[in-house]
Amino acid sequence: MWRLVPWRAKVLSRGIGGSPTAVTSAPSRSCCGESGKKWTRPSGFDTSIKTFNSLTRQKEPLVLARQGVATWYSCGPTVYDHAHLGHACSYVRFDILQRILSRLFGITVIHAMVITDIDDKIIKRSWEENVSSTIIARMYEEEFKRDMRSLKVIPPVVYLRVTENVHHIVAFIQGIIKNGHAYATKEGDVYFDIQSIGDRYGRFTGAVDSQGEPESPGSSNKRDVRDFSLWKPSKPGEPYWESPWGRGRPGWHIECSTLARCLVRLSRRVLGRLCSSHSGCIFGSQLDIHSGGIDLAFPHHENEVAQSEAYHQCGQWANYFLHSGHLHLKGSAEKMSKSLKNYISIKDFLQSYSANEFRMFCLLSKYRSAIDYSSSSMSEACASLGMISSFIHDAEAYMKGQLLCSAVQEDFLWERLDETKSSVTKALSDDFDTPRAITALMNLVYHGNCQLQPVSTSDGVVRSPAVFGAIITYIRNMLDVFGIYLLHSQEAHVQNTCGSLQTVVEQLTLFRSEVRAFALTRQDAPAAGSSKKPGLHPDRIPLLKACDALRDDLAPLGVVIKDRGTTSTWEIKQTQSGQKVQDESQETSS
Repeated sequence: MWRLVPWRAKVLSRGIGGSPTAVTSAPSRSCCGESGKKWTRPSGFDTSIKTFNSLTRQKEPLVLARQGVATWYSCGPTVYDHAHLGHACSYVRFDILQRILSRLFGITVIHAMVITDIDDKIIKRSWEENVSSTIIARMYEEEFKRDMRSLKVIPPVVYLRVTENVHHIVAFIQGIIKNGHAYATKEGDVYFDIQSIGDRYGRFTGAVDSQGEPESPGSSNKRDVRDFSLWKPSKPGEPYWESPWGRGRPGWHIECSTLARCLVRLSRRVLGRLCSSHSGCIFGSQLDIHSGGIDLAFPHHENEVAQSEAYHQCGQWANYFLHSGHLHLKGSAEKMSKSLKNYISIKDFLQSYSANEFRMFCLLSKYRSAIDYSSSSMSEACASLGMISSFIHDAEAYMKGQLLCSAVQEDFLWERLDETKSSVTKALSDDFDTPRAITALMNLVYHGNCQLQPVSTSDGVVRSPAVFGAIITYIRNMLDVFGIYLLHSQEAHVQNTCGSLQTVVEQLTLFRSEVRAFALTRQDAPAAGSSKKPGLHPDRIPLLKACDALRDDLAPLGVVIKDRGTTSTWEIKQTQSGQKVQDESQETSS
C-alpha cells in the first residue's frame, strides 16, 4: 500500500527504535474544566494528527491506545426505509477519514457499525405493509449495504444487528442496575438514573436544561424527567424478548453502548492476530473514536456516554467523538430527512451522477460542516474531477510524444510537486481538512497545465516526461487515498467491455489527423502583384468541417478527440451525460 514518505519519516524520527512517541498518563491534560465533565488526554501513541473532538469542542491531538490501531464505532442506519443522500454524505465523509488514517498514515482502523433492526418506526412500517418487522428490516438493510457498495464505502469489520445481541443488552442493563445507575418500574420499564451520576451528564450541547425524553403512555414512574429508557415492555402485537423485567425490547441508546463493547472484544482478537508478540497487552474498555451525524450528539451520544461509563465504572469511555454536518437542499434551513419528506434516495441520485462525483462533492467541504446540495455544487465537483482527468490525459499524451509542447520548466514543476505533497499532508493532519488538500492538488494541476502549451512543431525542444510521470503518480495515489478511482475504473471498463475499441479509435484518429493535416496545408505565397492572399485551400475547407463533425458525433458516445494544431489526441470517457463530453470536445474545435 502506498504511503506518503515525508510524513512517515517525520513520525519515525520522534520515536525510539522506529516507534511513534508514547504518551503516558502522567502529563495528561484535562479540558472542559467543569467538575465531572473533564476530558483527559489519553495515554498511548500520538499520531501527529489533530482532530476536532466534540467532547471538548476544540481540536485535540489524536492519541490512540494502541500503536498503529484505531478502534472506531459508528451509529448505523435504522432500517425502515430507503437511505437518502443525507445518510450518504455522513457515511462517505467518515469513509474518507478512515481511508486517510489507513492509507496515508498507516493506521489500522477496526470499525464496527450497528444496524438498528428493531424500532418503533420499523414496527409501524411492518404493520403498514402487513409483513413481519424482520422482513422489513432485512430488506432495507440489504438495500443500505448495496447503496454503500455503490458509493464505494468500505464496509466495517463487522455489522452488529440489535436483534442478534439482545441477550448481551439485557446483561449490560443488569450491570448498570448492579452499579446503582438504573432502576426498574412495576410496569416493566427500566430507566437510567441521571441523578446517580451527579454533574457528569451534559457533555454535549443540548444536554443542559434538557426536559428528557417523552414518556410512554401509561408510564409515569420516572424519578427524573431526564431519565431515559433502557428497556421497554412490549405492546400487544409487537416483537418481544424475555428479560428479568418481563417481555419487552431494548431502548434506542442502550444498543450502541452494548455493541460498542463487542467492538472492544473484537479488537482484542484482531490485535492478537496483528500483534502476536504483544498478546499480553490489555486493550481495555475504552473506545478510541465514536462517530455519527451531528444530530446524534444529543440525546443519543450523551446517553451512550452516561450508560457506558456507568457500566464500566470509568471516567472516560470514548476518547474522541467526531460528528459530521448536515446535508441541506440549497435554500432550505432544514436537514435532509425521511420524516420531512425532503430527501433524494441514493439510488435516484446515482442515476444522474457517479459515486466519484459525489465523493468529490464531499471532499470540497469539511466533514463537520453543514453542506448545501444543489446542481451548482455538484457541477463544481464534476468540473474538478474533469480538470484532473483532462490534465492526466494530456500529460500522458505528452509523455508518449503525442502532444508536442514548448520547453517545460522542469525544476519549477518539481518544486511545485514537493510543495503540494507537504501542503496536502499538513492539511489532512489538521482535522482532515480535505478542502485545503483538494485546493493544493488543483493548484498542482493548474501549474502542470500551464506547462503543457501545444505547438505545431517542437524540433530541438528537450522533453521532460519524468516530472509529469511523478505528478500523475502522486495525483492518482491521492485520489486512491480519498476513494476516487475515476481513471482506473474507466480504463478497466474499456479493457473489459470494449475489446479492440481502443485500437479502432486510435486508427480512426490517425486517419482523421492525416486528413486534417492535408486540409490545413496553406497555399504557397502568391507571386508579386497577385491579388490572392496566402491561407487555406478553399476546396479543402469542407474536409475540416467533416473532421469537426466526426469529432462532435463521437463525443456523445464517450470518445473525446482533442485537436492540437495538426495533431490530435483521444480519450474514452465513461459519463452519465453525453452533453458533458460533447461540451469538452467542442472546446478544441478546429
